[in-house]
Amino acid sequence: MTDVTDVTEPAGTTEPADPPRVRCAVADGIARVELARPRARNAVDLPMCRQLRTVFEELDADDSVRVVLLSAQGPAFCAGADLKERAGRDAAWVRRRRVASFAAYDAIERCRRPVVALVHGAVVGSGGEITLAADFAVAAEGTTFRFPEPHWGTVGATQRLQRVIGRRRAKELLFTGRPMAAAEALHWGVVSQVVPEEELARTGAEIAATVAKAPPLAISLTKRAVDLGGETDLDRGIRIEMAAIEQCLADDGWRDGVDRFTRRGAGHAPSTDEERR
Repeated sequence: MTDVTDVTEPAGTTEPADPPRVRCAVADGIARVELARPRARNAVDLPMCRQLRTVFEELDADDSVRVVLLSAQGPAFCAGADLKERAGRDAAWVRRRRVASFAAYDAIERCRRPVVALVHGAVVGSGGEITLAADFAVAAEGTTFRFPEPHWGTVGATQRLQRVIGRRRAKELLFTGRPMAAAEALHWGVVSQVVPEEELARTGAEIAATVAKAPPLAISLTKRAVDLGGETDLDRGIRIEMAAIEQCLADDGWRDGVDRFTRRGAGHAPSTDEERR
């Protein structure tokens, strides 16, 4: 995988470049992004925030990318924020650091390509934010989620978490800091599948290959319509979907989909849903 180093330092700086915290490689339309700080259990520090943002902004601009798999090296997906880097810092520095983390999560969420998180081991604090910023996630058996920010004397995970699992459940997890097992995460929709750990990579590869086969414009417009529609009422949501349909029709790529459907072979009986469309 390609190392991605921080490129946000001002020109002329004499400080050495940050070591790679994130690795990325693209092949056959599939981007594989890894958190690459295993000795620190992939704890999120300022360089990782900057590198994550850079990687996902570049992937968003790369038209060869159809789907992104987001995973991590080592025994844990992410142990949360690296609190050690805050020692001796003032409040202004910590504020800038938090803004950098929000920018990283936002870059993941706003990427036009579908982002699938493959999580394992401990997923704590910032690790949960990264998971929830992805479009959906697959967890290995034995994965645990924990959102202990209030117990660290700070505030975090108050927005994405409640939008996935509901306000009252989010409060319970945040107030207690208790671990949530993979089965519970599946039940509440934090992850969409739980698989044996040895099958996590294969499952991710299969999902990515399936997504990569779909027309990229239709996938990106579907992602945007779901995301924007979730922020409004049904009537406006239908208008968002209709605008996406019009964009697909203008592109003319929808004819390829019809051709592929008709080439499936004689005797294929379309389902009721297919007939409606």
